[in-house]
Amino acid sequence: MKKYLLLIITSLIFIGCSNNENSNKNPNLPNYNFSVDLNLNLPTYSPLKYASNAIYYSGVGVSGIIVFNTGSGYNAFDAACPNQEAGSCAAMTIKGVNALCSCDKKEYSLFSGQAPNTSYPLKQYRVQVVNETLIRVYN
Repeated sequence: MKKYLLLIITSLIFIGCSNNENSNKNPNLPNYNFSVDLNLNLPTYSPLKYASNAIYYSGVGVSGIIVFNTGSGYNAFDAACPNQEAGSCAAMTIKGVNALCSCDKKEYSLFSGQAPNTSYPLKQYRVQVVNETLIRVYN
């Protein structure tokens, strides 16, 4: 009986583990490796010190990135429309707490990366808080 219980518990642990490598797959957007440090003391990035503010950073990812202060942390998403082919639309624009796709006019939440009635969410990148004034966005 103890062997079966141990087997069940071990199985549940392995089933509960996820592989994050496959969670960000989108056939419309290629995967680029990058690392960017944002100094929140600089005027360009200082809006990120406050909840519900976002900035656009160009030159990385597919179409640049949008970094957003959720109030309890940071989210970083690619600025490319996830449900359009890469390069077919201009970079998304920030519209309050949403990102707006110029092609299909869909608004994606910067809290979750989701938009109603779409196939793919925003392509999310990792964010590391290095210290009070420095955050790192990377893939």
